[in-house]
Amino acid sequence: MNTQTAPSPQFYLTAPAACPYLPNEMERKVFTHMVGERAPELNDLLTQGGFRRSQNIAYRPACETCRACVSVRILADEFAPTRSMRRVLLTNRDVVSAEYPAEPSSEQYNLFRRYLDRRHQKGGMSDMSVLDYAMMVEDTHVHTRIIEYRLRVEGDGISGKAKGPLVATALTDRMCDGLSMVYSFFDPALSNRSLGTFMILDHIRRVKERGLPHVYLGYWVKGSRKMGYKTKFLPQEHLMARGWERYAGDPDSKEAPTD
Repeated sequence: MNTQTAPSPQFYLTAPAACPYLPNEMERKVFTHMVGERAPELNDLLTQGGFRRSQNIAYRPACETCRACVSVRILADEFAPTRSMRRVLLTNRDVVSAEYPAEPSSEQYNLFRRYLDRRHQKGGMSDMSVLDYAMMVEDTHVHTRIIEYRLRVEGDGISGKAKGPLVATALTDRMCDGLSMVYSFFDPALSNRSLGTFMILDHIRRVKERGLPHVYLGYWVKGSRKMGYKTKFLPQEHLMARGWERYAGDPDSKEAPTD
């Protein structure tokens, strides 16, 4: 009888690099590979422990002098939309969302490309090719899904795939305790719709329907304006030194589109 156990994941540390969120700071990350049959279980454990997934890599900050990056998860059961969020839902009542296997399409990439060119021209993903995008979507050993958001046209919601134009997309991991939003993007020409907020609200709805407690939003960085939107979805918990702690709210945070 084989009594050997599966090997534990090996963790590695990156070299210091300039922080993309805070000026004059250097970042380091600890990371491991998630492959094989244990990958979904490992993804659950690491995400609950403050890691994020990028393709088959799980990583978290390991900076020497800074602890600004804080993992955030929404408490879906207790969540109630604010007045401005209800307006977002009303504005997007003509948007249909549908969940699919993690498979890329040229339509998704074209939207992704427009989003990067308008919103993140100098970001680390700005030069991603169609092959890079395909790898971002497909290179996963966990329970990953693509959620597409399309404008409603006649016949949608009855049967078959929605046929309207694609306006937003979310790459999302299904976990034992909720959903983790890996990456999302939207049509930058439709900024009046607040589609970033709408996608988060849709994920909260999906988690509630599954009877699960959490939507994981990744890292919030206090002092980074483009991260401020994450603290608007209350109540939520932040992963601190003693574990997940309820967050009381930050009156200085500013809403911005999701990245």
